Amino acid sequence: QVELVESGGGWVQAGGSLRLSCASSGRTLSMNAMGWFRQAPGKEREFVAAISRTYGATSYEDSVKGRFTISRDNVKATATLQMNSLKPEDTAVYYCAAGNVASTLARRYPYWGQGTQVTVSS
Repeated sequence: QVELVESGGGWVQAGGSLRLSCASSGRTLSMNAMGWFRQAPGKEREFVAAISRTYGATSYEDSVKGRFTISRDNVKATATLQMNSLKPEDTAVYYCAAGNVASTLARRYPYWGQGTQVTVSS
């Protein structure tokens, strides 16, 4: 059963914007935290942003601060990553994750989506 489904990836020129969405279902509905991670070719998966259900607290990786915004709709059970001022170095597969704690560590998230490709051309 697929419980996290990402959408919204694609190709964009540098300086452009994309909006990623993550729809949760099943066991992930009860998770307090949702996060976004990304993995570029030949690199390790890295933290991008996270948000907690309880207080809506957010955290961001330094390179995306001021450009990316994470939000969640608890009624619709979705999490969104609005990405503005995109750079070629943002190119990666972006993954949505769900867990009990809003963490920068991938191992703290037991549930993962299949990923969506984001490509930013210069």
